[in-house]
Amino acid sequence: MIMINRKLPAVLVVEDEVLIRMDAVDIIEDAGFMVYEAASADAAISLMKKHSDISILFTDIDMPGTMDGLKLAAYGRDRWPPVAIIIASGAVSVEEAAMPVGSSFFAKPYVTSRITKALHEIAARME
Repeated sequence: MIMINRKLPAVLVVEDEVLIRMDAVDIIEDAGFMVYEAASADAAISLMKKHSDISILFTDIDMPGTMDGLKLAAYGRDRWPPVAIIIASGAVSVEEAAMPVGSSFFAKPYVTSRITKALHEIAARME
């Protein structure tokens, strides 16, 4: 069997808690993805404007700044419709109606295998 080494999409991790963000970045990089990171929605938007290769937004909900993760997800869906969105939170649960269409939700602490599986499923749909 021939293995095709396909390029995985870049992921933007948005998390204000440094240790949680570092852990998420490590998990996603170990799964083979290129990762950008931001500590706020404002920084995330700036990165998304600069890096057109970002195809997946992985964001926490509760963050400081001008918008929380849900508002960032909605903004991202409006501005960059093809970007896949994963929303995570340890503080709140979210009704599906409150999330942008097609986004996923993971409660913290998230299970590494579930995150990597979800990312690979998204990447497969993007091919």
